[in-house]
Amino acid sequence: MLVTILWTGFTVTVGACGGGGSSSNDDSSSAGGASASSAAAVPGTLSASVAGSPWLTYYGRASAMGSLATVADTFHIIDVDLDPGLGTFTSSNVTTLKNGGKNLVLSYLNIGSCESFRTYWSTVPSGYVSCSANTAAQLGSYSGFSNETWMNPANADYQNLIVNYVAPQLVAQGADGFFLDNMEIVEHGTATSNGPCNAACAQGGLDLVRMLRAKYPSLVIVMQNATGNVTRLGTTGGVPFASLLDGITHESVYAPSYDATAEAQLLAWQGMQLTPNGHPLWIATLDYVGSCAQTSAAQTDYQRSRAKGFVPYASDKSSGLNVVCYWGF
Repeated sequence: MLVTILWTGFTVTVGACGGGGSSSNDDSSSAGGASASSAAAVPGTLSASVAGSPWLTYYGRASAMGSLATVADTFHIIDVDLDPGLGTFTSSNVTTLKNGGKNLVLSYLNIGSCESFRTYWSTVPSGYVSCSANTAAQLGSYSGFSNETWMNPANADYQNLIVNYVAPQLVAQGADGFFLDNMEIVEHGTATSNGPCNAACAQGGLDLVRMLRAKYPSLVIVMQNATGNVTRLGTTGGVPFASLLDGITHESVYAPSYDATAEAQLLAWQGMQLTPNGHPLWIATLDYVGSCAQTSAAQTDYQRSRAKGFVPYASDKSSGLNVVCYWGF
């Protein structure tokens, strides 16, 4: 059975069951998964017929990704980090991944915290305040990550930095939209030292995404994690926050261990029957099974995710998502 999913300006037709790609880097094939349609791309739309999981998260360098052509033939929703300050991908690399308009390329965009390895941590043009200089927005160190600081998304200078400086750079690299990370800060509350966020802070996070949507009405916005009631039921600017999104994902739902709460949250979103542009909200899982050799664990993960109507991808978290796993199912 084929299911059509429409994001703002992009349509992808995916198989409800079936396989991913081959472990080979041979550009001419992707065993276990059907290649994308060869139909000419229509400006503003993205159509691809695939048999299985069409998506990938990868945060390494393009040069370490293997064959970009194989990636483009195997996956049709591709999340990478297009921050030009890192130099991980060129606009030419992005063009290759788009595969003649058949694929959707999203860029990672951290909106709940700021990493010290980003150029905008300390260096920004006139009119902006860098993350390091914006002490008013800093909400403490991100536990477990020595190079990351929680940021208050309600802070006006931080909102300006993300919406008008960081995001435009990603779009200039060719991003079709944004993969929002660390939005879960809006769910933290104040009874924690790991990114405390009061009601004003939480509302600011919802408002920041609304600003992104207003600036880029035709681009895709997918939110990772943060799938609790704050986002599902919240409002911003008089509209339901959920109406701003084209898709959601959650990490570690089925692997390395089962997270019943995360699954229940995704099912609650699914139960809302949201239809951005008349089609179901895209709901995906990102699980961690260890190395790309853990085929049995990945297969179990994919089966559990698909059984709930989600779109799975499994990878190796220990690598920092710097590998591409090709699963033959």
